Amino acid sequence: MPEAYIVDAIRTAGGKRGGKLAGVHPVDLGAHVLDQLVARTGIDPKAIEDVVTGCVMQGGEQAVHVGRNAVLASSLPESVPAVTIDRQCGSSQQAMQFAAQAVMSGTQDMVIANGIESMTRVPMGSTASLYMKEGMGNYKSPRLEEAYPKVMFSQFMGAEMIAKKHGFTKDDLDEFALESHRKAAEASKAGRFAREIVGIEVETPEGEICHDVDEGIRFDATLEGIQSVKTLQEGGMISAANASQICDGSSAVLIVSERALKEHGLTPRARIHNLTITAGDPVIMLEEPLFATEKALERAGLKIGDIDLYEVNEAFAPVPLAWLKHTGGDASRLNVNGGAIALGHPLGASGTKLMATLLNALEQKGGKYGLQTMCEGGGQANVTIIERLG
Repeated sequence: MPEAYIVDAIRTAGGKRGGKLAGVHPVDLGAHVLDQLVARTGIDPKAIEDVVTGCVMQGGEQAVHVGRNAVLASSLPESVPAVTIDRQCGSSQQAMQFAAQAVMSGTQDMVIANGIESMTRVPMGSTASLYMKEGMGNYKSPRLEEAYPKVMFSQFMGAEMIAKKHGFTKDDLDEFALESHRKAAEASKAGRFAREIVGIEVETPEGEICHDVDEGIRFDATLEGIQSVKTLQEGGMISAANASQICDGSSAVLIVSERALKEHGLTPRARIHNLTITAGDPVIMLEEPLFATEKALERAGLKIGDIDLYEVNEAFAPVPLAWLKHTGGDASRLNVNGGAIALGHPLGASGTKLMATLLNALEQKGGKYGLQTMCEGGGQANVTIIERLG
């Protein structure tokens, strides 16, 4: 079977809700990373055979095929097609896996996987709530209600369920959140995000600036401050401080075949080693990365100890904590430059965003294998294992 290679992976710096990226239309946010990826790699944009775009809230400014619109707003020619997909939080990780599968099947040689999400301009849940408000129906059909009676699928409730099931305390969650900010602050100050972040010019009250630092990082975070944030439910453990931050952003990865490497004189940074997707309980919802990782490692012929670094999306603190406990992973290899609690989780853009971070961290630490996974709505999880080259 042909191999699939990662040539480059980039992202914007995260923008807080109502922050520096709030004035950028999501289509233009997506176009920016497409332009930057082409510029950095020096590829002929006419050689790109497809753009696979992840986006969760496909309404409003992200409606009417946001992936294709981003291509049309970019420097890419009209001849480059695109498709927009939704696998909830794993949307652009799935975009990356679809791109890799296209290359590995031999049907395409050069594909961009990217993700777009402006959570400021298209708020989370708005694609359902606006319809319900107008009396235009609910996503839960009669047959789905029969299968899951009186169940309101909720990631927040799922996070509480995971914390309780795996025996974590609120202190455990808050301490993990503090560590995410600490690692992200250290990485940002040391310039460890410099290669993955592509700056974008934005307008501010003080004038135009280049946004290239993640806005969500609390450089002065304290445990006391995190502990003081009110929990989302009475007697619960989940708070806004130990959950991922609402975030605006975009990201992109260039995936090519060996033939494309030779024809275009490209140097690969990594090889795709394994692609896995599994599904399980949609009520606890966020636990599936634990079991997907087991399957991915088995199929790859690897053990957890063979993986040098892991990026496990910090949707909520109990998810990576439960993942570590279940897999027996080494905490010192997990989200080494911080995670979504500090850096933000721009939904559909997070998959390719995490890959940019994982690939750079592997290179900085001289590691060989990296594993990326994230929990997703509906009780699903993607796992991607890469092998660093060079």
